[in-house]
Amino acid sequence: MYKAIIFDFDYTLGDSTEGIVACVNYVMEAMGLKTQEESRIRKTIGLTLKETYKALTGDASDEAAENFRQLFVKKADEVMVAGTVLYQGVKEILQELRDRGYKIGIVTTKYSYRIRDIFTKFDALSLLDLIVGGDDVKVEKPSPEGLLYAIDRFGFDKKEVLYVGDSIVDAKTAKNADVDFAAVLTGATTREEFAQYPKVLLGEHVGDVYTYITDRNVGV
Repeated sequence: MYKAIIFDFDYTLGDSTEGIVACVNYVMEAMGLKTQEESRIRKTIGLTLKETYKALTGDASDEAAENFRQLFVKKADEVMVAGTVLYQGVKEILQELRDRGYKIGIVTTKYSYRIRDIFTKFDALSLLDLIVGGDDVKVEKPSPEGLLYAIDRFGFDKKEVLYVGDSIVDAKTAKNADVDFAAVLTGATTREEFAQYPKVLLGEHVGDVYTYITDRNVGV
């Protein structure tokens, strides 16, 4: 029986596309590089900032990637919260899960203070029991470090936890942690791309995850 539901954030619970695109292209211009189309940037959401730089530019330089990261974070402090929305129904779903006794966590590459600010903006911070961001770990997803840390903090067995995400990075994270995974199609990853990864559910959105949990009557 699941006792905790842990979510990725971007394209799982909310959409930061506006803020991310603004930050990426601000940094590209600042570094004298070509700005990027939104469609290309969307495909990098969920990667670390350094990996995002390398994927968008083809430049393998760690120094340049670190410069990109620092500039991105500085700009994100100005625009990211304003450029982020929660998906419709997310607050209600999280509240229902909490009312049923589940612990709720987020494990994301976004910085933890950013998640706190976003959920505060939508008067929803009280719905979260734990946030583990990219700034809380030594190695970001798909390393299982953050997810395993969250499970340890909750004090549950791995079999009592479900991880929910929208990307291959999330699928790999769950697999690396040996935790059940529920995939949602609200991001840039297709049904076909998820096919090769273990999962207990492939749903259209987090509402399907809620239905899966409640229909199976698993929980505390």
